Amino acid sequence: MMFGVASLSSVTNHASNYGPYTAEALVLASSNLHEKPLHLSCGLLVSKDKFIQPLRRRKRALPLSYIVSATRNGNDEPESSVGAYAADDQSLIISESSRKSTEENDSEKEIIASSVYLDDNHLQHAQILGNQGNLLDKLKAVHMHALAMEQWNASRLKLCHRRHAVSAANLIHYLALKSLDVDQLKDELSSVGLLNLETINPYVIAGLSTGIQLLENLKSKSSENFNNQLTASMMRKRVNSNRDFLIGPVEDKRSHIMVTLGEEAITNETFITDILKAGTTAVRINCAHGDPSVWSETIRRVKINSQMLEKPCRILMDLAGPKLRTGRMKSGPCVMKISPKKNASGNVINAAQVWVAQKGAGSPPAHVSPDVVMYVDGQQLLEKLQVGDTLRFRDARGKQRSLKISKKFPVFSGVGFMAGCTNTAYVENGTKLYIKLKGNKKRSLFGSVVDVPPTETFVRLRVGDLLVITRDDFEQLPQLTSSVVGSGSPRVTCSSGYLFDSVKPGEPIAFDDGKIWGVIKGTSISEIVVSITRAGPRGTKLGPEKSINIPESKIQYEGLTCKDIVDLDFVGAHADIVGVSFVRDVDDIILLGKEVKKRKLDGLGIVLKIETKDGLKNLPLLLLEAMKLSNPLGVMIARGDLAVECGWEMMGDIQEEILSICSAAHVPVIWATQVLESLVKTGVPTRAEITDVACGARATCIMLNKGKHILEAIATLDTILKGSCAKVKPDVRPLVLPNLVS
Repeated sequence: MMFGVASLSSVTNHASNYGPYTAEALVLASSNLHEKPLHLSCGLLVSKDKFIQPLRRRKRALPLSYIVSATRNGNDEPESSVGAYAADDQSLIISESSRKSTEENDSEKEIIASSVYLDDNHLQHAQILGNQGNLLDKLKAVHMHALAMEQWNASRLKLCHRRHAVSAANLIHYLALKSLDVDQLKDELSSVGLLNLETINPYVIAGLSTGIQLLENLKSKSSENFNNQLTASMMRKRVNSNRDFLIGPVEDKRSHIMVTLGEEAITNETFITDILKAGTTAVRINCAHGDPSVWSETIRRVKINSQMLEKPCRILMDLAGPKLRTGRMKSGPCVMKISPKKNASGNVINAAQVWVAQKGAGSPPAHVSPDVVMYVDGQQLLEKLQVGDTLRFRDARGKQRSLKISKKFPVFSGVGFMAGCTNTAYVENGTKLYIKLKGNKKRSLFGSVVDVPPTETFVRLRVGDLLVITRDDFEQLPQLTSSVVGSGSPRVTCSSGYLFDSVKPGEPIAFDDGKIWGVIKGTSISEIVVSITRAGPRGTKLGPEKSINIPESKIQYEGLTCKDIVDLDFVGAHADIVGVSFVRDVDDIILLGKEVKKRKLDGLGIVLKIETKDGLKNLPLLLLEAMKLSNPLGVMIARGDLAVECGWEMMGDIQEEILSICSAAHVPVIWATQVLESLVKTGVPTRAEITDVACGARATCIMLNKGKHILEAIATLDTILKGSCAKVKPDVRPLVLPNLVS
């Protein structure tokens, strides 16, 4: 009697064409005495005249043992058992008892090897096979529980738009699965290699049904096809369809790249072109900053460049929402500081790089990264200026300083220059620049520095400081707290009444995404006194337009502010997607739905920004409510506010939970806040940032915030995502274990 044994790699390769089997699933062998092919449950076809190739020869290969059970004419119960193992030369060795039993059987017998395992695991394997009936019953119970949960929520599911009906039902199935303690079931399923409950979120019922079918087939040696594979495939297509509907398809990388745009989008003529070429596929505009004139020009440039480059780019506009921020501060003097880089001894290492150009020339080219931008009113001076010339001036302190011209660049309205400065200088509006003409040292050409912006104003806070927050403008501060904290105490403003109406003494408060923490010491109608409990060793700057978080206060926000409703008109007319900030409960979504329907914005994508405890807790309900609309739907993990609200130490679990819930609901996810932040700001990434991006590649889109080195960050992110999509693996030699067969 002859029979063949399938190698581990052969079965894995063949099985991959038929279903989601792992290497531990089944290794099959057959005597193949029938003329017609025998269709085995793992999808491996074996006939009488064609056998699976024996195990390949390999030096010091790990020996494999097989338990082979024989069945007669398709009966479920084995009539005899045959033991076999692979010897040193990889040939099949059969014990005498096995050979005798085999010879006594007639030609109608089929011999099937049930599993492959290490030599020392015989008893464990037998126990697993003995418990398959219990495992099947457990999986059926979970399946029935998920279907029952769907029936229980039938009225809620009926309210969802037909486009989201399937996804909403799958979300219910996922929540049903999460409500059960299935850790032991996961381990049992993993031990037989049939199903991974961690990966079936996008198709829960299909995955459970497939697992049940596999266990039933394993029990009865059935050769039925698994139609649930098609259902799972359809679910995966739904995930991709929802992604394409919201942000668009991706071509050569796993996730989209979104970039937040600021004023540089309209002051730099080539900025939009550069970011699109680098790999950007979506842009974000925050309605909390700028005005409709700035937004319109930014969007116009994005659309023109996207069309010219033939690179599709979606536009997302974030509604400001009821976010608490510090207010404006007194304007500082119009002075810019030029600072060369020095070592610990005070010696200059690198000269400060200064961009010098004509007034109105725009920003420097994207590939140029100056430390200071200086605009000059003096056409004759700039026309005569050449590489190697020296611009001289007296700074705001009367110090004699100079700029050495090193490079010359063509720009939109003429030329621009890069110059080096080796001494610290303070330049203000009206500072005179001059060069002495060659051949005539008595004659000089002059120009004046113009458009120097006011310096950034801030307060520097240290641990133990008392900070006063007032809702009044600085020009009208009544100094009500001077007797308590002193007239010289640092002060900031916040115009939102929510803050003053909600906080109580003893509650924590955070500023600038948690860079500064404090405890509220006292409150009044117009002022709050905060004792700073956490800041940098040398103090931390707090400037205007920085976030304020009160994680333990019971604050009652509006779903959409009056500004949001006004801005929604602009967003609906110009953008592809609207980001809804600080969504907390179903009422926020209901109000949003009314405003969207009122404006007939059925094609406007909706992204729910999860950045509060309530938003996280109510996420499934928020999704189900949003699914009543026909609009494309997505979620943004706004990790800045979310970390402050829920705690830094919880962020790892929180973002995993959001990804899981959205995966079950087939909802695209945007991974946001501090992505490659060091690279964006300094040009050098941290290792943690790179691994964060690799983790974020599971999301549909990864968002970068603006910064000096944004182009390098986009290019780096694009490279990582393409490599992740290509499944590039490190070059590691295989581990070879010693042969245990003597």
